[in-house]
Amino acid sequence: MLALVKTAEGPGLELRDWPDPAVGINDVLIRVHRTGICGTDLHIEAWDPWAAKTIRPPLVIGHEFVGEVVEVGSNVIGFAPGDLVSGEGHVVCGRCRHCLAGQRHLCAHTIGLGVGRDGAFAELVVLPMTNVWHHWRGIDEEVAAIFDPFGNAVHTALAFPVLGEDVLVSGAGPIGLMATAVVRHAGARHVVVSEPNPVRRAIAERMGATIAVDPRERDLREVGTELGMTEGFDVALEMSGNAAALRSAITSMAHGGRIAILGIPTAEISLDVNEIVFKMLTLRGIYGREMYETWYKMTVMLQSGLDITPAITHRFPFREHAAAFAAARSGDAGKVILDWTL
Repeated sequence: MLALVKTAEGPGLELRDWPDPAVGINDVLIRVHRTGICGTDLHIEAWDPWAAKTIRPPLVIGHEFVGEVVEVGSNVIGFAPGDLVSGEGHVVCGRCRHCLAGQRHLCAHTIGLGVGRDGAFAELVVLPMTNVWHHWRGIDEEVAAIFDPFGNAVHTALAFPVLGEDVLVSGAGPIGLMATAVVRHAGARHVVVSEPNPVRRAIAERMGATIAVDPRERDLREVGTELGMTEGFDVALEMSGNAAALRSAITSMAHGGRIAILGIPTAEISLDVNEIVFKMLTLRGIYGREMYETWYKMTVMLQSGLDITPAITHRFPFREHAAAFAAARSGDAGKVILDWTL
């Protein structure tokens, strides 16, 4: 098969012939149709300090995908050739305390698809049947390809109740954009998106933001006052990993406010703990998706009318992967899709 491979330490990726993945008795072999480029893939392509510490080449990268089942192992039930599926990219041990308790998203022994094992930027990918998600007939395949980051958005957006609440979204990257649509769909009153990039602010407003502001030009507390908030935001979603954004969110919260943190900073962040204590704020870290409650929520929200397609801005044949990565890295893009059928 053809696959996009990190062949050696250092920047760059190579499209090359690669052995077809072996299919174990509990595995599902999937022919990939479309994939989404994630920030993790950008880190690996650039070979930044995180990638140098984490990745062991050679490795097929990528973890966001949709495709059709080609073959199943002898122990597999519920899947058959031709089924349209995506996959949960966190492959867990199945034996630890959390896995046995049905909290697989908390498994400390998780191996990431396209990070710790060969991934989905290839014509074929293999996953355990417990990681494979059936899609309903007629789903938009581009949407199905990004269920993994969509799940991050849903997990973060619904970490706290948002019905009738005033919500701040810090960072309008692809996941922040999808989270904006989710909290609007779930009944938030006002959704304020804080994002420096004007292209992404415009997309955020298309996806349901009450207002999208440049944090360099607008004070979030003033924005809240203009919208009629009594104290500040009830819920904040920190999607940027930016120290100033997190501090600004804390300052802008109402007493008893709740902050879900998905953004990953590149350095330690110092916080005013007094403000957290005296405001009685709750800060919760979010990683990945709840398996598989988040996947169920994603499915039913799409079926009930949620539209995340404005977050998808660029599409490329997989052989044009260099241009696709450049678009994803530019900042003037939402989600970038690679088509493996062309």
